[in-house]
Amino acid sequence: MSHDWSEVFLGVSADSVIQTPEEIQKVRGGWIAQLRDGLAKSRKALQQQFASVLFDRFDESLWERIEEALIYADVGVETTVSIVEALEAEADKGAIKDSASLIAELRRITTLHFCQADTRIDVAHSPAVILVVGVNGTGKTTTIGKIAWHLKELGKEPLLVAGDTFRAAAIEQLVEWGRRVGCEVVRHERGGDPGAVVYDGIAAAEARKADVVIIDTAGRLHTQVNLMKELEKVRRVIGKRLPGAPHETLLSIDATTGQNGLIQARMFKEAVELSGVVLTKMDGTAKGGIALAVSHELDLPIKLIGTGERLESLQPFDAADFTALLFDDSLGPSV
Repeated sequence: MSHDWSEVFLGVSADSVIQTPEEIQKVRGGWIAQLRDGLAKSRKALQQQFASVLFDRFDESLWERIEEALIYADVGVETTVSIVEALEAEADKGAIKDSASLIAELRRITTLHFCQADTRIDVAHSPAVILVVGVNGTGKTTTIGKIAWHLKELGKEPLLVAGDTFRAAAIEQLVEWGRRVGCEVVRHERGGDPGAVVYDGIAAAEARKADVVIIDTAGRLHTQVNLMKELEKVRRVIGKRLPGAPHETLLSIDATTGQNGLIQARMFKEAVELSGVVLTKMDGTAKGGIALAVSHELDLPIKLIGTGERLESLQPFDAADFTALLFDDSLGPSV
């Protein structure tokens, strides 16, 4: 994948921002370096787990040790069992003969365990509507600001909607992102009806000919039932106001929460039709396997991954790059 942001958004012209193969390679190299740094804690934890693996003995103890390492990395039991069974099958066929071939197969099989759905973000509508959901503290509002910034860089005009009307800080944070990025924010007073502000936001986008509407939402985990009913209502309002919308519903998950993130993802998937996941704060966790657990067990594509605070730290997700950096050659017997 070239990692040109024009390829991240379905419906954006490919002739913007990045032109030459040299420029594309430079950007890709920078993002790979960021991802490598972001996965450092997870990679180190895996190295420690694999340190005692005897790669010259392909017996039951090897597979058990690999299972333990993957589960420790928060890959999840279901996904781990599937990966190890696939590794054993390849070993039985003679495809795995040494540590190098084992790591290569681990990368290949793991990559295939990610959801294979389209990872592009659909903005090929006028206006396109992106609904961003997730519990408070997962980086929803920051993610919205970064997506808006990238759209502006590509010549698109985003409009932000403060659908989290229950937290004054959420409204203020989104307004600040609008100021920073240079785009309008539609907001109501704190405590207002989220459906009403969303309705007004779409109307404003049509009147002002904005290209993309990005909607923030509440995420009060301690009132799960009410939260989910509220999100269902917001989706209904969006669909009535603009048939076919939202065109994307992205779930923001904090990678540092590990298996709790998987629980959250299940909860949101039951309530609203998700199109993909944005995995944030990957640089702060040693449990990077959560990306695989969420994608495989819930059959959801990881669309974006956050590896830091900078605007450029939100990256397109590429399963092959991710697994290559997570399971690098240092997992071998030289550790």
